Amino acid sequence: MHFLDEDKWGVWLWTPPGSTAQRGDEPAQTFDHLNVKLIAPSEWWTAIWNDSGRYDLYVDIVTPAAWRDNRVTMIDLDLDVVRTADGTVIVDDEDEFLDHQVKYGYPDAVIEKTRSTADTLQQRIQDGEEPFAEVGASRMLQAAQLAQSQHR
Repeated sequence: MHFLDEDKWGVWLWTPPGSTAQRGDEPAQTFDHLNVKLIAPSEWWTAIWNDSGRYDLYVDIVTPAAWRDNRVTMIDLDLDVVRTADGTVIVDDEDEFLDHQVKYGYPDAVIEKTRSTADTLQQRIQDGEEPFAEVGASRMLQAAQLAQSQHR
């Protein structure tokens, strides 16, 4: 991912179409569309805006990000809050969250924080609170302009 900006919301990163990403030991994925990612300091979530696809906003519930040099680490806690292209906002992967609570022995405090974060974010996104409204859209525009300038 490429650095886009840093503001009161956190660190903004972006990937042009054709970029690859890899989670842990999973196979690398190639993205055919533009993405913007916000890593919010001390928050239990990270958000990704997409310029095409099933979701225009995908928020992973994660442990707070830890930075070391140019690398960021966080633990995915399964639940996701997603906004579909038609504006519907849902909490996704409930079954995975329930399975992993048992499989990995999530502490009660982590379960409670994950659930409350997902519920709060669902409401914030539905209500059009920032950075999920205009701020995210403006960062997508900024990244699109950068992607265009790279292809000239």
